[in-house]
Amino acid sequence: MSDDSLARVAAIPWFARQPADRREALLRAGRLSRRGAGEWMHGEGDEETGVLAVVEGSLKIYGQAPGGREALIGLLPAGTLIGQSAAFGGGPRIVTAIAATPSTLFTLSDRALRQVAADHAGLWEALSALVYGQLRINAQAVAEFVALKPRERLVSRLLQMSAQTGGEIAVSQADLAEMIGVTRKAVNGWLGALEGQGRVARGYGVITVLDRAGLERMLGG
Repeated sequence: MSDDSLARVAAIPWFARQPADRREALLRAGRLSRRGAGEWMHGEGDEETGVLAVVEGSLKIYGQAPGGREALIGLLPAGTLIGQSAAFGGGPRIVTAIAATPSTLFTLSDRALRQVAADHAGLWEALSALVYGQLRINAQAVAEFVALKPRERLVSRLLQMSAQTGGEIAVSQADLAEMIGVTRKAVNGWLGALEGQGRVARGYGVITVLDRAGLERMLGG
């Protein structure tokens, strides 16, 4: 594992919050892997669980809808992670993760987590905090879907994703449309209006938030 990759993993907020000795043990216990665009990292229902961090690239996150249809529910950019562990009382994977672009990923398997937990007290509490944060994000997404109009859902999703990336979001309009439950044509029109107002800029497969405060005002906060 390269020093640069280690530094990137260590800088991800969840890892950065760990005590130094526990963080170093986690970095030693994990492994890096590469996935090409469209390659699976794991599937919903997989028994092998653990922590998955995006070092470079991005992951599409899918959940299963009624009838067996896979619905795109989120996009994980570089510097973010998801995690759960059957070793600490959890169950099988509850989402499917597929590389949206060529990606470098860092994984901590259940076995690796058990090994670190044996020598570093507090890892279970840290993992619980990670799972709680994921539940909070999911609850917020449900509330927004119920309470916000479609264009407001787009604005909210842009704000959420840009907060993770620092402004530039590597996402297609088709993926945005699927995540908020509207047509690509609608998303294209709304983004065009926002671009005309100077609040976003569109590029090929990229949307950059230019006026975060302006977008927040559109949501009343």
